[in-house]
Amino acid sequence: MSTRGAKSEKVRKLGLMRVEHDGVYAMVGSQGGAPSDPAWVGNLRAHPDQVTLQDGSEPWDGVAREITGEERAVWWERSVAAYPSYADYQEKTDREIPVFLFERRD
Repeated sequence: MSTRGAKSEKVRKLGLMRVEHDGVYAMVGSQGGAPSDPAWVGNLRAHPDQVTLQDGSEPWDGVAREITGEERAVWWERSVAAYPSYADYQEKTDREIPVFLFERRD
C-alpha cells in the first residue's frame, strides 16, 4: 500500500499483511498492540482516496474506508485468520485497532 499526501505528493510505501476477500482488502492498524495508531492510519483517514495497492505485479488505485460494527467484526475474524497475532495485539492495547477496507476505484 502507498499513500500520497495531498500537498507534498510524497509517496509513502509500507507493507501490510495480505487480508483479501472477493477482491476487497483489509488494512489493519495494529502497530503490534502499541497504545497509539500507526502514522499511516492518520494519513488514510485524511486522504482515503489517495491510496495505491500492489498485490502481485501491477499496482492499482482505490478508495479506503474505515469500518465499524458488524462489518468490522467480520473483517476482524478474516484478519485474525490470516495473521493470528492480531488477536494478541488487540489484547495488549486499550484502543480498538482500526480496520479499513480498500476497494478498486470505479
